[in-house]
Amino acid sequence: MRNTIAYITLFLMNFTALSATHNRAGEITYRHISGLTYEFTITTYTYKLSQANRSELRIEWGDNTSSIAPLIQRTDLPDYYFHNVYKSTHTFPGPGIYEILMQDPNRNAGVQNIPNSVNVVFSIKTTFIINSYTGANNSPVLLNPPKDRAALGHIFIHNPSAFDPDGDSLSYNLAICSEQNGKPIANYAFPNTSDTLFVNAATGDLVWDSPVDTGKFNIAMNIEEWRKGIKIGNIVRDMQIEVFRTDNNPPVNPESQSFCVEAGSVIQFSLTTTDADNDYIIQQMTGGPFIMSVDTATFKIDSSGRGFSTLTFTWPTHCDDVRKLPYQIVLKSEDINADISLVDIDNYYITVIAPAPEGLTATSTSTNITVEWDQSRCSKVTGYNIYRRNDRYDFTPDSCEYGVPGYTGYTKIATVSGRSDTSFTDGTGSEGLLQGIEYCYIVTAVFADGAESYASSAVCASLIPGLPALTNVSVVANDPVNGEIFISWARPRNFDTIAAPGPYVVHIFRSESIDIAPVITDSFQITSLSDTIYPDSPLNTARYPYYYSVKIINNTPGNRFEIGEGFTEIASSLYLDIEPEDNLLTLNFRKKVPWVNTEYIIYRQNHNTLLFDSVGHTAGDFYIDSNLANMTEYCYKVVSMGWRPFDSLIFMNENISHIGCGTPQDVTPPCPPDLTVVALCDSSTNVLTWTNPNNYCADDVVKYKVYYSIDPDGPFDTLVTVFDPLDTVYRHIIPDNLQLAGCYYVTAIDSFENESLPSPTICVDDCYLYELPNVFTPNSDEINRYFRANNRNNAVKEISLKVFNRWGQLVYESTDPNFQWDGKIMNTNKLVSPGIYYYLCDVYEPRLTGIYIRNMAGFVYVFTDEAPAAIPKPE
Repeated sequence: MRNTIAYITLFLMNFTALSATHNRAGEITYRHISGLTYEFTITTYTYKLSQANRSELRIEWGDNTSSIAPLIQRTDLPDYYFHNVYKSTHTFPGPGIYEILMQDPNRNAGVQNIPNSVNVVFSIKTTFIINSYTGANNSPVLLNPPKDRAALGHIFIHNPSAFDPDGDSLSYNLAICSEQNGKPIANYAFPNTSDTLFVNAATGDLVWDSPVDTGKFNIAMNIEEWRKGIKIGNIVRDMQIEVFRTDNNPPVNPESQSFCVEAGSVIQFSLTTTDADNDYIIQQMTGGPFIMSVDTATFKIDSSGRGFSTLTFTWPTHCDDVRKLPYQIVLKSEDINADISLVDIDNYYITVIAPAPEGLTATSTSTNITVEWDQSRCSKVTGYNIYRRNDRYDFTPDSCEYGVPGYTGYTKIATVSGRSDTSFTDGTGSEGLLQGIEYCYIVTAVFADGAESYASSAVCASLIPGLPALTNVSVVANDPVNGEIFISWARPRNFDTIAAPGPYVVHIFRSESIDIAPVITDSFQITSLSDTIYPDSPLNTARYPYYYSVKIINNTPGNRFEIGEGFTEIASSLYLDIEPEDNLLTLNFRKKVPWVNTEYIIYRQNHNTLLFDSVGHTAGDFYIDSNLANMTEYCYKVVSMGWRPFDSLIFMNENISHIGCGTPQDVTPPCPPDLTVVALCDSSTNVLTWTNPNNYCADDVVKYKVYYSIDPDGPFDTLVTVFDPLDTVYRHIIPDNLQLAGCYYVTAIDSFENESLPSPTICVDDCYLYELPNVFTPNSDEINRYFRANNRNNAVKEISLKVFNRWGQLVYESTDPNFQWDGKIMNTNKLVSPGIYYYLCDVYEPRLTGIYIRNMAGFVYVFTDEAPAAIPKPE
């Protein structure tokens, strides 16, 4: 049980001695050792003059076990603070979500926003996940101690200076201080303000603008840790702030700034803090760079005097310091004032960026360009991004510009994996590269967390013209048997006919897929290179696109060789990939050609005349034909208009596509509904309410499907189909033999049976399955004579119950969830005395994530008209 007999005695006898009034602030952090083993650090800040500064603390692991954490270090701080560090190691039983808890009686007296604070247990907790998907995790470390003072009427700022050694994202928010068992303190109130009290979610600044009362106040803040979009941990820092009335003004730091540095370089900058009262100033800096394992950052005070202090920050960075998120540096400046010392806190951010890849080269063939570069000198590089644009663009990134910004016109076309994989061949895909275009490339190095290096210098290249240079692959007859494709190529103008006088043999190569090597389909002899056309038939042009290449062989006896060997081009016929949608068809133009297509003219077949009529044109690689009738077939052919350079000439061409047909239909599902679920615990009912997509993103939703699972990871089964689109409420009544917890999602289905994506899955698990009464009457009226639980649906199979009298003596215990206590002292036949009794009960409740141990603690009033049993009061 979380609550020991010592805790019971403290509560029931209301100990208020000075020895139990010392806790001011604290947090729990952890680091991964190996496997399921973690080391936890409890950091507390206690009142120095208290006699109860512990040599050890109990830490509860969230798996129904606990350990003793010994004191490792105690540091004497100003303003009557002790900084205490306790450590303990624990191996968890398996994956799961664990809430780590430390509770210690009690808080210090006189906390203005915690009623009767001297009798309130001080507790701090940390939640973390062991999950194979997110991997091992180390919590953030909080580098700035929570021991600042505030001035009445002045803005107060505290920043924990949280640093995550794994580079995970952090977010921050206010929390309510907790008491026994980690529960929110009853009647806790945030301090009053003249304007606002908030925590900046991004920076972690806790801002109190401004205190209106003097005294001690406790505030808690969550430091949440995120990885891959999943929250993987949460630290609670509970801290105390003392507010004083003073005429002193806090010092003023320079405004927040952001800096960037290339890994391997030294970053250095100076910051000057001033004080309006001419007080001397103490400047301190904290942050991740000060705890790095190699070449940590440093700062030194360059000059100081009345009303000012200047420090210089220096950090020699390395490749190991590269990460996507910036490092946060906290500057805390405190004035030295006879009345009270005040502080100013500001944040500065440093992004360490990997150096750009070097040594880029580009090598061309007639169809491909291969880009190569030197291996990055940063060992943690996981791959490289390759960017491309047409034509040159002078791009020099500034110091904080990593990757390749969109305004440059470069588009990321590929990523190669591995630090040592330092080449990429462009043009091998289905679209290919074009003759006459200058392609420019930039490469960046990438890291596991998404960090990207500075951009390399650009390298540019063009395809080498093939020989022969293809100009046409045009479908001149569409037929499944007797189709014909017209192929042509440009006549070489500057060809050396002395070296290759002919005659010549032309080989025509054809393939039905870019992934299949073309084979010779025909060979014929020509006597003149002016013979540059070939009709390929009979073909099935109703079904396939075709890919062609042409080779010309000098067939002079004794001097036989391929003309232009190594520079063979590939060109495909133009075909249509048609995507049906609601009342429209999208025509995608698929081709792999060495020329530039500048315009496409779209022809649609007339249903009456069967002729193809022009319906539009576009310069892009697709065309949308709208306002069509659903479930009616439409057929199209497209004529491309293009050009290519060869031998200092520009060759214009037109090529006809295959005929393609498509049928518009509604294949677009509606957007998913938004779902909310409310649990009505008393009636064992979960009420689902969702939005109607017809009101904002659809017009033909006709029904909904509700899916349900008792496991968040599924599988989900169809619970019910709701056939009225206006009916957006469903009451799921849980059978008596099932637990109330469950997970749901809803989909919308339109008139074409398109089912939407699931709504966000909503899980409800907020009904207590086990409740204990607060009164019973084991007397002669036979009414309410037993102390027994309400075990909803008999879901709870195990408990551990102990009942104590006001002196802490055990009077009853049971492990039966359906116990019935008749008020008699265990192992006797005597009734207890009328009065108040305290119970502790560990309830093993089934939850979505498994069996959860809920710790119940409370009082039960016993009324009886029989003579009380005599139980001696402890001396």
